[in-house]
Amino acid sequence: MSYQRARNLTMGEFTTRPTLHEEENASSSTSQDIPVDPFDVSPISESPFELRSNYSQTPSPQDQYGRPFVVNGDYSDNSFNYVNSSSSSSSMANVFNNPPRSGSARAGLNAKYSQNPIRNENLSINQPPAYDRYPVIKDSENNSITSSRSQSQLPQGAPLADQLNHKLQSSSYSSGGSNGDTKYPVSYKFTEFSPFGGFPASSFPLSIEEKEPDDDLHNPNPVKDAEYEKNRFWYDLKQGDRRSYFGVFGFLFLIAAAVAVFVILPVLTYSGVTDNKVVPETYEILTHYSYPMLSAIRTSLVDPDTPEDALTLESKSGDKWQLVFSDEFNAEGRTFYEGDDQFFTAPDLHYDATKDLEWYDPDAVTTSNGTLALRMDAFKNHDLFYRSGMVQSWNKMCFTQGRIEISARLPDYGYVSGLWPGLWTMGNLGRPGYLATTDGVWPYSYDSCDAGITPNQSSPDGISYLPGQRLNKCTCSGESHPNPGVGRGAPEIDLIEAEIMVDSKNIKPNNGVASQSLQLAPMDIWYMPDYDFIEIYNYSVTTMNTYTGGPFQQAFSATTTLNRTWYEKGNAYEHNFQVYGYEYLNDDDDGYLRWYVGRDPTLTVYPTALHPSGNIGWRKLSKEPMSIIMNLGVSNNWAYIDWGEISFPATFRIDYVRIYQPSDAINTGCDPEDYPTYDYIQQHLNIYENVNLTSFEDGGYKLPKNTLTGC
Repeated sequence: MSYQRARNLTMGEFTTRPTLHEEENASSSTSQDIPVDPFDVSPISESPFELRSNYSQTPSPQDQYGRPFVVNGDYSDNSFNYVNSSSSSSSMANVFNNPPRSGSARAGLNAKYSQNPIRNENLSINQPPAYDRYPVIKDSENNSITSSRSQSQLPQGAPLADQLNHKLQSSSYSSGGSNGDTKYPVSYKFTEFSPFGGFPASSFPLSIEEKEPDDDLHNPNPVKDAEYEKNRFWYDLKQGDRRSYFGVFGFLFLIAAAVAVFVILPVLTYSGVTDNKVVPETYEILTHYSYPMLSAIRTSLVDPDTPEDALTLESKSGDKWQLVFSDEFNAEGRTFYEGDDQFFTAPDLHYDATKDLEWYDPDAVTTSNGTLALRMDAFKNHDLFYRSGMVQSWNKMCFTQGRIEISARLPDYGYVSGLWPGLWTMGNLGRPGYLATTDGVWPYSYDSCDAGITPNQSSPDGISYLPGQRLNKCTCSGESHPNPGVGRGAPEIDLIEAEIMVDSKNIKPNNGVASQSLQLAPMDIWYMPDYDFIEIYNYSVTTMNTYTGGPFQQAFSATTTLNRTWYEKGNAYEHNFQVYGYEYLNDDDDGYLRWYVGRDPTLTVYPTALHPSGNIGWRKLSKEPMSIIMNLGVSNNWAYIDWGEISFPATFRIDYVRIYQPSDAINTGCDPEDYPTYDYIQQHLNIYENVNLTSFEDGGYKLPKNTLTGC
């Protein structure tokens, strides 16, 4: 069996062609002897090769798909013959290893080569044709090796083809042969000449016009490559993926870190900026015991110990008001020195406004048995013979409108006169016990610009000894005022001021009463309110107070008889707590102020009861944020003191404080937007912190001018 093989010297590749005898033998071979081409998608035929008769005589580039590069359809000069034998491999080696050396042989070959010129005039012998990467098996029957000249366009040209031809023709192989000496058809004997191995090159039918994805890798474009290299950074930046960006940013981070560590840090260290120049404080450790801190801090205004049935309350109109603040005093051992508690403070002072006989000391206030205890002792201190306690929420916890309830048990016996327990509220612009803060502020609740703001109400009859409303409506521009144009003050509303009603004729037994009052200024003529707009609900226990006021305040007040069991030493078996409170809305038309003992209303005052009188205008139900005060005092200005019967120590206990407000009018701050106090207090801290000052001017401040007296 013989094969004809040709080497395309121009391309450096091989082209294998079967002879006619081989084609006949191949067609008669069985299908099982023919390997299957995995790249061939055409229908299986008897012969895997194309017949030469199928080739066009004048093939176009499209007709040459998968075939060797040819010029003008000349196929006959592109191959040379080999003879199949058992030593075919060694024979091929001889072809390349022993080229003809004689000049005559070369001349003969060159002469023959010159007789078969390349027909394409566009091709030059000095310029090789387009590169054909994929040679295929051709169906030439007998081709002369000299025909390879038409494609021998390598630099060595025809001489190399002549050498190959000489070696092949001088070999001992014959052109005939049978394919019976091998189990493979002759058409597949030398498939190793395929550049890819295994199957013949015809299995890769690619033309020069076809492009593969990797062509750019082995066919570089110098122009594009130069442009790419010139702008390589920007191309890489535009075509980079997330991983590339992470790499870039990581690299930049490393650079920044290196600059910080090796440049910035040494500079800062050398300059001394990083040196710690703070001298540590030295102190002596008295004990290694670790005291708990902030254990009483609450995160809600409503005490978690408040029972669920107390979370809402029905108002005068029948609406449900919600609990907005409560303190059940269940934590044992609370103290109320300045800064100790979130909501209350126990002041350390003498309450000179009412000429009290006791000194208020924080040490007399604590919590025990689930109650707040204010204890009065016959204990000499600060040149006074008695010590007691007061607790106030000034500038910590205030409320505007709503209902306040305080459950308390009054001190001592319910028939011994002398002690003065009080539960009351006052506007936050006045601090209880600090006389300079209440000077010209307490108990004003007035928003007019007339004689009511002047000293003594401009009346020579002595109806008022007040210095005039300091923070009035007509304060001149630029003068000190919390919110100019609005009359401000510190009115007082008392939940209870307890006293003992004594029958001077000793006909009736002594009995405790609760005085519930609205203290305000300026005052009506003769301190007499309009009783047409006041309600009393049970005349058997509640009556209007015979004391209606004096030159320092007017009092809308009623007294209600109390049960002796509501006292600390009531009787042998009962020592009960009772609830005292008031409810108010400050609307000028629909507002009201109602007091309670237990759940029973005692007295209601409507805004119309505060109408103009004499040379003054309307007084207002308080619109100020109200702070809470709880105290136990003793004073000759309050009641007759039965020293022989008073039992010391006496303790005034408070079970809880609760505040309810409408859901659409919740305000538990001391600095509301429409009636602010914080900035004014900060601007006048001297009078709010120095208890020894008794007037506003003593604090170093000037009284603000007003348009009524002249700016």
